Amino acid sequence: MNSCDIEKITRLVLESLKKDDGATGYMVPVGVSARHIHLTQADVETLFGKGYQLTKKKDLMGGQFASNELVTIVGLKLRAIENVRILGPVRKASQVEISATDAVKLGIKAPVRESGNIAGSAPIAVVGPCGVLYLKEGCIIAKRHIHMSPADADRAGVKNGDIVSVKVDNERATTFNNVLIRVDPSFTLEMHIDTDEANAAEIRTGMKAEIVKG
Repeated sequence: MNSCDIEKITRLVLESLKKDDGATGYMVPVGVSARHIHLTQADVETLFGKGYQLTKKKDLMGGQFASNELVTIVGLKLRAIENVRILGPVRKASQVEISATDAVKLGIKAPVRESGNIAGSAPIAVVGPCGVLYLKEGCIIAKRHIHMSPADADRAGVKNGDIVSVKVDNERATTFNNVLIRVDPSFTLEMHIDTDEANAAEIRTGMKAEIVKG
């Protein structure tokens, strides 16, 4: 066997291993997502007054931004959490994203859902400076997920809607299963977990995680 044959066989083996491993070994930064709310324009006006527009505090990925506006969310038995930030721009449906700990504090049963999937989710009230909004559904615990651009997804060997496992290798080494892949040209590479998940695993925004199972 000559050197050309050896090189060809080696290349084929490496390509085969890459296909078998899928996204294994692909590193992603982690972002810790605190409780927040998305609102329709009509609901913004209910809370802040007719014609009110959200004001930008900080740009986020995908054209979103953290606004300067804060509200209070109220669950059953009038249990409340203050200073919940609104994210813009406005959406077609209002949605509140909280942690499991928040749900216990509020006295509600919020399901774990992908953002936007609010049918049959928990009811919640939202209090602003000019009014009160009651959502019959819309309060969820966000399913852990990874934002990716198409180029990132191609390099990782995954596609939109895939479910992967992700490992964080720190003192409290933790593997997160059932992590949803979300792909969009406007996305910046980042895995999003909530504050409960981050605190349990001693994870801070900016730490790196490894996709260990495609």
